[in-house]
Amino acid sequence: MDVRRLAPGLWCWTAPHPAWRPGADWPERVGCVYYEAADAVVLIDPLLPRGEEDEFFRYLDADVDRLGRPVKVLLTAPWHRRDADRLVKRYGASVGGALSAGVEALPVEPVEEGQVAYFIRPHQALVVAELFMGDGRGGLVLWPSPSLMDRAALDQTLQSLLDLPVELVLPGHGEPVLRDGRAAIELALREHLPT
Repeated sequence: MDVRRLAPGLWCWTAPHPAWRPGADWPERVGCVYYEAADAVVLIDPLLPRGEEDEFFRYLDADVDRLGRPVKVLLTAPWHRRDADRLVKRYGASVGGALSAGVEALPVEPVEEGQVAYFIRPHQALVVAELFMGDGRGGLVLWPSPSLMDRAALDQTLQSLLDLPVELVLPGHGEPVLRDGRAAIELALREHLPT
């Protein structure tokens, strides 16, 4: 399990996805986010690290007890349900529904696909499923879902992200961007969008 403290109350972790196979067009390790909102402990796209579940729960249980807040699970895409049901059962959590303080939902066009980006405003952190992938050099590459049907609608969503004061970008795949996320988004769009 690879865990990073990004700011007070904001962490990300990666874990190997159990469905990953050699030759897949996405990295084996996928990203997950922990955020201490004023009204909940928010977990985005949670995946338990196989073989390390006891250690993971020891830390998460301690945080939930310390904060005395309910647990809320958010998904950036329907196919990122991962271990959400296990966490719902353990903590009496909810999946989706009303957003927690400081979290904004940004539906990703085309909406039929069900993707949502989340902007954690207090940390200026953008959490995405399959819009971008970390490039391993501190930047991003455009990485739309393989089932994308309406590129023009997606392009509108991508351009709207430039209106946000993004500092961190936490993608579901690849390394996170830990500073000047808006510039990383802008560069990825400039390199990959049609002119």
